[in-house]
Amino acid sequence: MSLHKVSTKGQVTLPVECRRALGVRPHDRVAIQLEDNRIVIRPVPDFMELEGFLGPRLSADEEKKARERAVSARVEDKK
Repeated sequence: MSLHKVSTKGQVTLPVECRRALGVRPHDRVAIQLEDNRIVIRPVPDFMELEGFLGPRLSADEEKKARERAVSARVEDKK
């Protein structure tokens, strides 16, 4: 454990050994939560790393056609 000061802006520097262990690099995002009177910091995956978890990636043209079909279906449902 190492001790650190909180800056006047409320900032704390994450120790290098913690950043390395979690794979946190400059400009990465982290989640900060209060749990049982403790501050817990967790790395948040890059949004681009989540590609594909909702299904296969579509080309821009396929995406446009899918949007148009969805809008048409919604309009038809309201008639």
